[in-house]
Amino acid sequence: MVVVGVAVACSSVLFQTVTGNRILTPGIMGFDRLFVLIQTLIVYVFGALTLTTTDPRLLFAGQTAVMVIFSLALYRWLFGRDGRDLYVLVLAGVVFGTLFGSLSSLAQRLINPNDFVVLQDSLFAGFNQVDPGLLAFSAVLVAAMAVWTARLSARLDVVALGRDTALNLGVNHASVVNQALVVIAVMVSVATALVGPVTFLGLLVANLARQLTGTFRHRTVLPAATLLSVIVLVGGQAVLEQVFGMNTALSVIINFVGGAYFIALLIREPRR
Repeated sequence: MVVVGVAVACSSVLFQTVTGNRILTPGIMGFDRLFVLIQTLIVYVFGALTLTTTDPRLLFAGQTAVMVIFSLALYRWLFGRDGRDLYVLVLAGVVFGTLFGSLSSLAQRLINPNDFVVLQDSLFAGFNQVDPGLLAFSAVLVAAMAVWTARLSARLDVVALGRDTALNLGVNHASVVNQALVVIAVMVSVATALVGPVTFLGLLVANLARQLTGTFRHRTVLPAATLLSVIVLVGGQAVLEQVFGMNTALSVIINFVGGAYFIALLIREPRR
């Protein structure tokens, strides 16, 4: 839960910084659906046995590499030669996410029913089904990305002011955004590979951290969002065990609360 909490919180704060929008999360870029597509294609091409017998660290490293390459290729393709708005990148991410989802659905309809059962288990793993070897490997990756994020925090404060302002203040906007996208891709892949997509957790903790701290400085917001994320996951798990008797998934509770908070943000935003 700590590993996932750090990954989701940091990736969400970074993504909102580079896009300049408080209601966006990395999920809108199609990272989660790309992960589902990779898993589905492995089962479709090689069979479920390959998915279950391959070293999870090797499998995870390959998935992470694909997601990082996708994010950087998408950014360079759209913004390599000019300074178009980052919202074009987000729009392209939505389109690719829809494409990945459609391809995954098509492949899932064509695979063997027994293989489909194995695939579903891999896509919707819970906090009680984490591979210990993969957890250690993921913890190292998250720690490395957290250190990288901390080193970027001062420049991220400037990037949050906008591209033109950042350039005028001497910050290489493209370089910082590229580095942030790498961190986002790695952290999203870590969280997704360990427990599956938790759509609204990042949105919830990133915005709560800014509201509670009253600042947009990343040296304060990032630790606060991380702490809130861990508290939400641990507290949600406690509620799941004591109140619901483990009769539902933690992601369902988090997505319900996060979805309500997302609607509240949408209602309040136009008034500001």
